Amino acid sequence: MVNNIIKEAQENSQLEKLAHELMDVIGPRLVGTPQMKRANDWAVAKYTDWGIAARTEKWGEWRGWERGTSHIDMVYPRTKTLEGMQLAWSPNMKKAVTAEVIIIPEVADSLAFQKWMPAVKGKFVLVSMHQPTGRPDYNWQEFATPESLEKMKKQRTVQTEAWQKRLRKTGYTARTLPVALEKAGAAGVVQSNWSNGFGVNKIFGAFTKKIPTVDISLEDYGLLYRLTESGHKPKIKVHTESKENGVVPAFNTIAEIKGTEKPEEYVILSAHFDSWDGGTGATDNGTGTLTMMEAMRILKKVYPNPKRTILVGHWGSEEQGLNGSRAFVEDHPEMIPNIQAVFNQDNGTGRVVNISGQGFLNAYEYVGRWLTEVPQPIRSQIQTSFPGTPGTGGSDFASFVAAGVPAFSLSSLSWSYGTYTWHTNRDTYDKIVFDDVRNNAILTAILAYMASEDPNKTSREKSVLPINVRTGEPAKWPVPAKPTRRGGLN
Repeated sequence: MVNNIIKEAQENSQLEKLAHELMDVIGPRLVGTPQMKRANDWAVAKYTDWGIAARTEKWGEWRGWERGTSHIDMVYPRTKTLEGMQLAWSPNMKKAVTAEVIIIPEVADSLAFQKWMPAVKGKFVLVSMHQPTGRPDYNWQEFATPESLEKMKKQRTVQTEAWQKRLRKTGYTARTLPVALEKAGAAGVVQSNWSNGFGVNKIFGAFTKKIPTVDISLEDYGLLYRLTESGHKPKIKVHTESKENGVVPAFNTIAEIKGTEKPEEYVILSAHFDSWDGGTGATDNGTGTLTMMEAMRILKKVYPNPKRTILVGHWGSEEQGLNGSRAFVEDHPEMIPNIQAVFNQDNGTGRVVNISGQGFLNAYEYVGRWLTEVPQPIRSQIQTSFPGTPGTGGSDFASFVAAGVPAFSLSSLSWSYGTYTWHTNRDTYDKIVFDDVRNNAILTAILAYMASEDPNKTSREKSVLPINVRTGEPAKWPVPAKPTRRGGLN
């Protein structure tokens, strides 16, 4: 069976085709967007084509929003098209607005800031720090003299602390400042959420409701900032389009291969389906999605009659707090005692290199035994830690762990994930390392097969957790958290 799994994965892989359809054709999958719904329907159709029963399950509702185009140009003191985009949920602009750019000033306190606030009327306001360098640290470490590197780091630390102090004196936070600027009549909010690498910014959501919030590249943001500081009064022209679609239903996509001997016991493959929408969600979590889809396709072909039911969950709104998987756990209490194991993959395109026991005392026995059937070239890459400690968040496995289910994160090799693709504008198809994803699909399929065939039900005995250094008492096992069933509206 293991040989058949490997053979199918290597000789008939569908990963590249699936990746193109999901990332290039459908695109990013922000909760509440039409692209998210299209992805749900696409996955159901794909599973159906493979002969696997599939469905969507509504777990809640979300603000319906659809991204349009973003055009951001500097028009004075010279003309230049700027690299940037509106943030998710940024409001639609009926027409382009041209206005001067200003910077959050250095003030004595919040009262002084309130006196300054009328100055924002009709202006675009820069709210991010001007970075002293656009080169990531590894580039400095490779080429700079030790003295130059130390000087840069010191300058950046001083500048960062000064900027944080400047923002604190306004009396607002990163969340409340854009709203205050909107109320004061600003034309728009301009930020640059640099991700510490060449060409990468984090793209999250807007807090404004009537004026645009845009993120622009470090290079172009620095240009505007320096021109403003030197008194050249730059002007930019901004036109962003988006569409509000009211309140829309939000779904998980579920597919299952029914068990023949123990159909009411479950092996669950898990990956969140949603993404942020600065890129196309390729490594967060397109590659986790591809791993689980390909594993299910392989299992249906070579292991169509599993002993236990093998179910895959493609969860919605993980990025806003594990909402889809938390809802599934809450909505299916009858399943929870009968889940043999959950295998979740979320953190990038790299091959799996770490599996923790998540605090389950005997996880070493069954997970270790299942891993012995994995080919040595894949197994040798994986470091295990047993019993480990229970995950409290970070990805959807934690929703199951909190309910006492043996749920394991198949944690991946970095491939500069945190800097270059996690929630960034560069998380696109070309960052996928298909050989690694293929290995992960093989690993997942074998683990699912072994968990399904295991004559024994997995132990749920919990280990004694380590002492909490703050309280001096043993750490507590996480408890199930409520999902947000209706979101994005406030």
